[in-house]
Amino acid sequence: MEFFNTLKTDDFCSARAGRLVTPRGNIDTPVFMPVGTKATVKAITQQQLKEMGFNIILANLYHLYLQPGIEILKCSGGLHSFMGWDRNILTDSGGFQVYSLDSIRKITDEGVHFKSVIDGSEHFFTPGNVIRMQAEIGSDIIMVLDECIPFTEDAAYTRKAAERTLNWAETSLKAREKIKREEGKTLKVFGIVQGGFIKQIRKFCSEAISGMDFDGIAIGGLSVGEDRALTMDILGYSADFIDRGRPFYFMGLGDPPGIVDAIYYGVDMFDCVMPTRISRMGSAFTKKGKINIRNKKYSADFSPLDDSCDCMTCRNYSRAYLKHIYKSREILSAMLLTIHNLQFMLNLVRASRNAILNGSFAKFRLDFIEEYNSEKGRMTSGC
Repeated sequence: MEFFNTLKTDDFCSARAGRLVTPRGNIDTPVFMPVGTKATVKAITQQQLKEMGFNIILANLYHLYLQPGIEILKCSGGLHSFMGWDRNILTDSGGFQVYSLDSIRKITDEGVHFKSVIDGSEHFFTPGNVIRMQAEIGSDIIMVLDECIPFTEDAAYTRKAAERTLNWAETSLKAREKIKREEGKTLKVFGIVQGGFIKQIRKFCSEAISGMDFDGIAIGGLSVGEDRALTMDILGYSADFIDRGRPFYFMGLGDPPGIVDAIYYGVDMFDCVMPTRISRMGSAFTKKGKINIRNKKYSADFSPLDDSCDCMTCRNYSRAYLKHIYKSREILSAMLLTIHNLQFMLNLVRASRNAILNGSFAKFRLDFIEEYNSEKGRMTSGC
C-alpha cells in the first residue's frame, strides 16, 4: 500500500483528508505532532499521549545528538525503546536549531560547524551524516538538513541559501539510497522547501524539491516572526508549485487559527512547541481563544477551561483550581494545562478532517475562526 493516500479533497479549496501508512500504525491527516525535542514531550508521559490518541510525535536530532548521544540511543535499541514509545516518531535534523545559534555556528557548502550549547565542544553536521544518524536511531520519518534563514534576508543570500538547501537535499537522497543498498533499510525522508519571503525563490525551491524522490515535502522558514498574513500568503503561493501526491508538512506552526488556515491550503502535517510551552506559562486554548489562567477573573470561576472539551483536565478541574495551583507554583499546573492544550489540538485536526470528509470544511473554518476570535473582539470593543 502507498505511504500516503488522499481519501477526500474539499470541493472549494485544497484541504484534504488523508492517511499515512506505516509499520507502526496508520496516521490520519491532517495531523498535529506534539514536540518531544529531547525524547520527551514536556509535562506529559508517553502513556498519556497514547491514551489521548496521538500516533506520532516529533523529536530533534540536534538535541539528541548532544545528549544523550547517538551511541547511547543505539545501545538502548533505538529512540523508540529508549523513550518507551512504540508509535511513530518524526525526527527533525536540527536545521532550525543551528539557524538560531548564529554566534556559535558556521555554515559552509559541505555542512554546518557548530559548538555544543552544553560544553562548547565542536561538531560538524553534513546532509549525509544527518540522514545516517536518524536512520541509526530508528526514526520513522527523517527530515533533511536545510538552511533556515531570518525573514529579513535579502534576495541574494536567500537564493544562495535555497540553492544550498537543494544541494543538500540531493546529497540526502544519495545517503538514503546508500543505506538501502548497504543495510537494506527503506527510509522515509522528507525534503524541505526554503526560499524566505521572495516568491520567485519559493517557486524555484518548491518545484525543485517536488522534482526529487522524497517521500514527503515540508515547508520551512515560515512562522519565524513575520506577520501571519505574510505567512499564509507565502504558504498559499508555494503550495501551487508543490507535488500534491505526497504528504505536505508545515514545520513549526501551532496556533489554532493558523492551522485551520494552513489546512485550507492543503497542509497535512503540523508540529509546534506552542501548546506545551504556553501551558507552562499558565495559558490555555479554548474555542473562544487563548486565555491566561493567571487573570484575576478566574479566581472564583468554577467552570472548566472549555465546556466543549472532553479532556481529563476539563472533566475534573475548574479554572479557579488551575489558577490556584499555577499561582502556587505546583508542577501539576503545567501537567493539567498540557493535557488540555494537546487535546485541544488533537480535537481541532480531527474536527477539520471530519469536516473535509463530510464536505463542510469551508463553513467549519469560518465558524471556528470567528468563534476563536470572538472573545478578543469583545475585549477590543470594550463591550
